[in-house]
Amino acid sequence: MKVIVLGSAAGGGFPQWNCNCPNCDGLRKGTIQARARTQSSIAVSANGTDWVLINASPDILAQIRATPALQPARSVRDTGIAAVMLMDAQIDHITGLLMLREGKPIPLYCTAPVWQDLSNGLPLAKVLAHYCGVEWRPLDAHDDDAYGPAIQVAGIAGISFTALALKSKAPPYSPHRAMPEAGDNIGLLIENQANGKKLFYAPGLGRIEAHIDAAMRMADCVLVDGTLWTDDEMIRLGLSRKTSADMGHLPQSGPGGMIEVLDALGPRRKILIHINNSNPILDESSEEAAVLKRHGIELAFDGMEISL
Repeated sequence: MKVIVLGSAAGGGFPQWNCNCPNCDGLRKGTIQARARTQSSIAVSANGTDWVLINASPDILAQIRATPALQPARSVRDTGIAAVMLMDAQIDHITGLLMLREGKPIPLYCTAPVWQDLSNGLPLAKVLAHYCGVEWRPLDAHDDDAYGPAIQVAGIAGISFTALALKSKAPPYSPHRAMPEAGDNIGLLIENQANGKKLFYAPGLGRIEAHIDAAMRMADCVLVDGTLWTDDEMIRLGLSRKTSADMGHLPQSGPGGMIEVLDALGPRRKILIHINNSNPILDESSEEAAVLKRHGIELAFDGMEISL
């Protein structure tokens, strides 16, 4: 099983177009050691030809241009993308669907609450009906250790996907923003059926519940939320009035933070993704980046490849 990180940043990318935080300003001026990143998305394949796109970011066209495996190769109109799977209905994970409108109907795997948001709150499904169209394939999000049968994606042999409900936030345009539903946000346990190797993927992760901890312990590689370093990061920098918890993300540092969670998992590959432009770990020469290295935690980057 091959996984390509198409984008590794949080919403807005890095540098963010309107941001002069120390990271964004430093990257533009070349005064920090960092690399640009697009908004988070990954692609998964068993054969290296047919891929599941997991989240369709606003940067999808640039990500396809940078990824030959997703480009047309077999006919006049073609793509390596066999299906799209969504983790949530956040704008930075779904608006790339509009950029795929010239193709065939899109097989779209997502939960019922996410489909509701795509049909009403931000009705991309209705818009795309005038172009390529969208074929909804329901995902059931499990919220306990009894995960039930994993699903297969049509055209993707040898890989199974199990959706796990997460405690996080529905988008602001969702009717259940203030009253979250199971399936608003999911994590994925992705298994290579040939060898049993597993990846746990969760770019948005606000709380580690028992069934999520169990899934992470099953995985040979965890690719998880790296949005903010501290809970008050956005407030301290004058970028927002919201904490990390308010936005549905577990910060890396502090008691109960992501570093502590990952340390408790023991030996396996551990990678952070969905990194906000304000996060000091983006500066590769920072003390925070050094802390990650000491804990054996990697930082995802655009074009990173993971083989399991």
